[in-house]
Amino acid sequence: METRVVLISGGSSGIGAATALLLAQAGMKVYAASRRGTVESPHPNVEGIRMDVNDAEGTAAAVAEIVRKEGRLDAVVCNAGNGIFGPVEGTLEEEARYQFETGYFGALKTIQACLPVFRKQGRGRIITVTSVMAVLQLPYQGFYASMKAALLSLTESLQLELKGTGIQCCSVLPGDVATGFTQARKLNQAAQDPASPYKAHMEANLKKIEHDETHGMTPDVIGRAILKQLRRRRMAVRVTPRLDYKLVVFLTRILPERAKLALVRFLY
Repeated sequence: METRVVLISGGSSGIGAATALLLAQAGMKVYAASRRGTVESPHPNVEGIRMDVNDAEGTAAAVAEIVRKEGRLDAVVCNAGNGIFGPVEGTLEEEARYQFETGYFGALKTIQACLPVFRKQGRGRIITVTSVMAVLQLPYQGFYASMKAALLSLTESLQLELKGTGIQCCSVLPGDVATGFTQARKLNQAAQDPASPYKAHMEANLKKIEHDETHGMTPDVIGRAILKQLRRRRMAVRVTPRLDYKLVVFLTRILPERAKLALVRFLY
């Protein structure tokens, strides 16, 4: 069935906004969801909708509103997320929970709100935006990497559970992308401690990470990868945009763990 109506969480900026615009230009009706319900790039096929993925009832209500207006919902792109930076040692429990709340549990709430609609239709597509860090962990981003790895595992487990239902799942694994995510990243309490034993190494890492992100690919690269999957008869299970990041993901599969960690230590 043709994909016509799509819900994107975190749709007001960055990857979400770029994807919404590309899908709209391809003729799809896109509901760009965010807490404010604003739209970054106006297009007649893009409609902002208020939806806080941390609120299960509100998320379900937003999905119901889309179905009421459109009579269908063909796909959901779980893109909402945030990031924290800092050493594992000294990270507060509430900081770790903050990292998982939107990126993992928010995606879970969104998926659970859409599944009854998809099941009733006998079709539907679920795309989660994870990260190359789901398979290649970096220092001082352990909680972000853990959250993305958990979301990747959830998506692939769900694909197995949904066999024969007409519902498909796909994870998109971006590498470095130039968006406002870099400026919005939070340093946890331990990262702000001037007496931290990690201070010098941590600051050097943050500088490299921010450089790589600000010089990374544009968010429309990820949007085009998502559009390509929504146009396919059968989506891929995992998609890594851009050849260099495909190579990185491939190496994580074939290199021994010691070699993989040695490579990360060399780079970071």
